[in-house]
Amino acid sequence: MKFLKLIPIIFIFLGIVPSSNFIYAEVEDPNSYKILSSKNKNFSITDVQAFITNGDAYIKNGNFEKAKGAYDNARDLAKQLAGFYRDLNNSFKGLDARIPVEASDKGKEAIKIWAKSNSRLAALYKRRNQPEVAVPLLVEIIRLMAPTSSEGKEAYKDLIQLGFIETPYRGL
Repeated sequence: MKFLKLIPIIFIFLGIVPSSNFIYAEVEDPNSYKILSSKNKNFSITDVQAFITNGDAYIKNGNFEKAKGAYDNARDLAKQLAGFYRDLNNSFKGLDARIPVEASDKGKEAIKIWAKSNSRLAALYKRRNQPEVAVPLLVEIIRLMAPTSSEGKEAYKDLIQLGFIETPYRGL
């Protein structure tokens, strides 16, 4: 019976390790753990803008395939972001008013840059004489931004220029 009482004492002595070799996690800037809120963003509107900027640089260099890839990446990421912000907006309605407001604002930004990437892609396809690919992008711009917005008006002008539609919009 005495032996059973000694077992916890043995575990206590064997289980004690020197604390000098412990590594403590320490953060100098408490906001630095927020990866997506830093300047080096990987899943943000800033990243979408970087794709568009890269695409513009490829266009200047005459590399249309790389430009198309960059604009496609921008479009895909902006589309994802807009969807995620919309979902967050809908999920938190009625719970905390601050979250839907922020998600709505960021969602509008994502939709605007989505339309911008569509515009760049459509211009690229027009330049490459592929109106059948440009038209759906232009229609999507009008759907995203509304026909009365400056982006929507430009997209409608492009649709008229391509011959897809003939009736001029009086709001132009």
